[in-house]
Amino acid sequence: MEDDKDSELISPPRVAKKDALDELDSKVKKYLRGSGADLEGLKDKKLRGQLAVREDLYGKSAKAAAKAEKWLMPSEEGYLEAEGLEKTWRIKQESIIQEVDILSSRKAFDMILPDLGPYTLDYTSNGRYMAVAGRKGHLAIIDMHSMDLIKEMQVRETVRDITFLHNELIFAAAQKKYPCIYNRDGVELHSLKEHGATLKLQFLRNHFLLASINKFGQLHYQDMTMGEMVANYRTGLGRCDVMQVNRWNAVVGLGHSCGKVTMWKPTSSAPLVKMLCHHGAITAMAFHPGGHLMATAGQERRIKLWDLRKFEVLHTYTGNAKSLEFSQKGLLAVGNGSSVQIWRDQSGDHKYSRYMSHSMVKGYQVQKVAFRAYEDVLSIGHSMGLSSILVPGSGEPNFDSWVANPFETGRQRREKEVHSLLDKLPPETIMLDPTSIGNVRPEKKKKEQPTKKESEAEMQAAIAAAKSAPLKNKTKGRNKPSKREKKKHEGIARVKRPFLDQQMKEQQQLLKKKQRISDDSQLPKSLRKFVPKLE
Repeated sequence: MEDDKDSELISPPRVAKKDALDELDSKVKKYLRGSGADLEGLKDKKLRGQLAVREDLYGKSAKAAAKAEKWLMPSEEGYLEAEGLEKTWRIKQESIIQEVDILSSRKAFDMILPDLGPYTLDYTSNGRYMAVAGRKGHLAIIDMHSMDLIKEMQVRETVRDITFLHNELIFAAAQKKYPCIYNRDGVELHSLKEHGATLKLQFLRNHFLLASINKFGQLHYQDMTMGEMVANYRTGLGRCDVMQVNRWNAVVGLGHSCGKVTMWKPTSSAPLVKMLCHHGAITAMAFHPGGHLMATAGQERRIKLWDLRKFEVLHTYTGNAKSLEFSQKGLLAVGNGSSVQIWRDQSGDHKYSRYMSHSMVKGYQVQKVAFRAYEDVLSIGHSMGLSSILVPGSGEPNFDSWVANPFETGRQRREKEVHSLLDKLPPETIMLDPTSIGNVRPEKKKKEQPTKKESEAEMQAAIAAAKSAPLKNKTKGRNKPSKREKKKHEGIARVKRPFLDQQMKEQQQLLKKKQRISDDSQLPKSLRKFVPKLE
């Protein structure tokens, strides 16, 4: 009986430990890079050893990531779950707002501004501040935590786009003639007249580059730290009003009216990629945070998902889209007309299906949709103002204060600005595959030059083949023995010519080498060791 009591006392900790190990194993499987390599079938010992070390490294990294997720990322995202025959996309915002807490319910709002629209918007990297721009010149900055209006002004000319720069203190607006840069107090700091009549703006945070595309199809890159123009290229595909940045590799994607998508970097005058995505004009595009997935929409009522590793279509859907946007957790927002749909990858194979839908007042025209970072919120800029809806599961629930801190103080912001300037990346680091940075370029194998005996034997064999080559029988008068002999000599000379040229080239290189050695011998001994460096 005592033994049974002891076993009862001991068993609960064992069960708890087993459950913890099972939970850790399930998290490790999420971070593993597929199934391991079959090492038993390999005959090459060196390759088998290299793969064994690599698999061990992958296992350790997956275990470390699983432990970090368990202890450092306690919060988990939550999605809408339907019961029975219920569909999640039938659940309305009113029902969601009634079930969430008071602070979350305040994040859903409608701001009616009928006279100055349509509106576009942009968020800072930490999701705390929102910049708003109306087509008729209305600019504003809003603190989304306290819902306070920081600054509001009227520039009295057309504004096509707006974007924050490295933080909320400075933003750029694409106005009628050229972009202008303002601070949060509404003071105009710079006017970028070289950019022309800009249609879209994007800021590359890690490189401090402001990218713009104007109505003539010219792509500009300007360094915001030094103020110099880094690049100015003509796309050659006409007017372009669709522009997005792949945050994974900082490559700028442009959608053109001919149905093509081009990808650019500031150090190349030609596009890195040019692909025909649609038979009609591109109306919207978006890049997944992972960097390997792209969504495009065309005027022929097709929305396509592309795998950027193979540049192939994964799935094609029917529908129009004026604006596309991926969230931090991979949800896709599709805005068109007076309705917005949110798609979700249910199975993990990039096969998106409808997750939520939101209909606005009939007659509203969606201009732009944007997810708020680290919050389950989607903001919509439309022809009659601004709207914000709750989208459960769209935002990253755990933030890294070293990357983006929604609650940062003024001192933390200043320190982050200094660190980001010190960590600024040069434009040359922008490429399609950023993982190749830091790798050593493989050495080109030099062709083994044949020895003198081998080249002579090869020449003799070519001469013998030329001598034994049959000659064509010509007409009477053109088949004389002298002419036949002359043709044989011409064939032998033609065969010998490359070998003789190679011999002449080797002799010239030998003479240059001897001359250089003689010149080096005339120098003092103290300077001879510097001669190879001076050349």
